[in-house]
Amino acid sequence: MFDHSTISPLPRASIRAVSVAFPENVLTNDELLAGVPEHVSELLIRHTGVRRRHIARPEETALDLGEQACMKLFAEHPQLRELVDVLIFCTQSPDYVLPPNSCVLHGRLGLNDSVGAFDLPHACSAFIYAISLAQALIGSGAAKNVLVVTGDTYSKYIHPHDRSARLLFGDAAAATWLSVAGENQGVLDVRCGTAGKYFDKFLIPAGGCRQPLTDALRLAEERDSSGNLRSPAQIHMAGRDVLSFVSSRVPSHINDFLARNGITLDAIDWLVFHQASAVTLDSLIRLLKADPTKVLRHLEDVGNTVSASIPLVLHEALTRDLIRPGQLVLLCGFGAGLSWGSALLRW
Repeated sequence: MFDHSTISPLPRASIRAVSVAFPENVLTNDELLAGVPEHVSELLIRHTGVRRRHIARPEETALDLGEQACMKLFAEHPQLRELVDVLIFCTQSPDYVLPPNSCVLHGRLGLNDSVGAFDLPHACSAFIYAISLAQALIGSGAAKNVLVVTGDTYSKYIHPHDRSARLLFGDAAAATWLSVAGENQGVLDVRCGTAGKYFDKFLIPAGGCRQPLTDALRLAEERDSSGNLRSPAQIHMAGRDVLSFVSSRVPSHINDFLARNGITLDAIDWLVFHQASAVTLDSLIRLLKADPTKVLRHLEDVGNTVSASIPLVLHEALTRDLIRPGQLVLLCGFGAGLSWGSALLRW
C-alpha cells in the first residue's frame, strides 16, 4: 500500500464516535403492502431490501432528530460540547428556508459563540462531502473538532400512494464527531464528483424560487406507469436511471480512487456504501467483484435514510465491534445531484 505519511505532514481527521436517532413510529411492509399479492410483495422486498422503516411524526423534523443524536453523543462524551469548533448539518429537509438548521441546532445545543455553523444541502453523498470539509478544516488547523450532523425526513416529501418511494425511504439522523487523528489513523484520502446535467433524475420540482409552491401545485397529482401518485411538491425519482448512473459511474470512480492510493479492493477490510437499496448494493458488489462479506448492510429495519445512511452503518458496525483499529475502511456515497464521493480511512 502507498505510504500516505510520506506526502501528508498535515493533520488528518478521524472519526471518533457516532450516535444515532430514529423516530418512534415504525411503518412495516405489512401495512404498506396490504392487499398486494404476496409474490409482488416479496419481489418489492427483494428489490429494496427493506421490511420496515421509521417515519417522523408530522411535527417531528430532521432538526429534532439531529438534536437527539447530538445529545446522545454528548452524554457518551461529555467533554465534546466544549470542544466543538465547527458544526456541519447535512440535510435536504430543513426546518426553514432560512436560517440554516445548523444555526438553529447550535442554539438548541448551547454551543460556544466561537463555533462556526453551516448547512450542507446534499443527500446521499452528503456524509462524504462533510468528511472532505472536516478533513480540510482539521488539516489546515482551522479546527480540531468537527461535529457532523446528518439527518433527513424524506417521508414528508413522499405521496402516501407512491409505493416506490414509501417502501424505500426511512427517517433518521446521526451525529458524528471528527477530530485530529492519532498516528497512522484517520482520513487517508477523499474525492467527490458531480454530474449536474442529470439533476432532474432525482428532484422535487416545486418549492424553490424556480417554481414557487402553490395550492394548485400541491393538488396537481400525476400517476406514473406503475400507479404511483405524486405532485410537483413531492419526490420525483427516475429509479432506473439513477441505478444505471450508479452502476456506470461509481465502480469506475472507486477503481480510480483505489489506484490513486496504490491499493486494490482486496486490501480494504470493510466497504460501506450508501444504503440506496438491495439491488443497488448487489449491483455494486457484482460490478466491483467485491467480497460480499466485506460489504456492511443496514437496510432491512431502517430503509434508505439518505444523508444518515453511512453513519448509521458505521454506528451499527462499531456497536457490534466489527470495525477494529488499524483496519482500512472505504466509504462511498452517491445520489441526488447527481453526486458521489469516496473516503478512505485507516481506523
